[in-house]
Amino acid sequence: MAKIALVTGATSGIGKATAIKLSTLGFNLIIAGRREERLKLLKYDLESNGVEVCALSFDLRDRTEVDKAIDSLSERWKAIDVLVNNAGLAAGRDTIQEGDIDNWEKMIDTNVKGLLYISRKVMPLMVNNKSGHIVNIGSTAGREVYPGGNVYCASKHAVDAISKSMRIDLVEHGIKVTQIRPGMAETEFSLVRFNGDVDSAKKVYADLEPLIGEDVAEMIGFAVGLPKHVCINDLEVTCTAQATSTIVNRK
Repeated sequence: MAKIALVTGATSGIGKATAIKLSTLGFNLIIAGRREERLKLLKYDLESNGVEVCALSFDLRDRTEVDKAIDSLSERWKAIDVLVNNAGLAAGRDTIQEGDIDNWEKMIDTNVKGLLYISRKVMPLMVNNKSGHIVNIGSTAGREVYPGGNVYCASKHAVDAISKSMRIDLVEHGIKVTQIRPGMAETEFSLVRFNGDVDSAKKVYADLEPLIGEDVAEMIGFAVGLPKHVCINDLEVTCTAQATSTIVNRK
């Protein structure tokens, strides 16, 4: 029987690439996101790989919507083997004393609370099955802080702590927890961060070859494909040009 993977933030970037990668590995997929039309298109593409797909359109920041979405799944689809907590964002690069509180709330609600909401619904299902694998997409910003990163960095530090706590609490149930921490990855990330300013977003990746969503998806595919007794706990991946969050070789 094919395994089932739930991927959040599946409509673009790392999430979309991960859904495609897992479909090539034979996973049936629950793809989750807010943009319903994109979900429909992705569902069609994934099904062409011969896998079954369930699309759930909801706002991860809304606990009621999360509960309703997971509760709507049939018992068969609730047998989730892999949860990829990918949904996340950055908003703004203001100094903390000039920060936009609405942006702070958006980042904390998505990157921390949203991850917790969906995990809280799925973890008991995995515990009941005495098996499962949670993959949290963190960031190099979860271990370092950079100018203008403040609350975004704080939210990814929280993901780091949550991942470690999950591993401790779930180990007795045979559930794996992996955190993958990408560095600079050219997705919609910077476009969202700069509120649609294309020029500002492009400058982030100027004169270097950043990661792309497919690079991170390869890491996820590798991690979830390992034997049952092997778990990658934490994996940091950057492009060759990036040494730290602030030291980058541009040519």
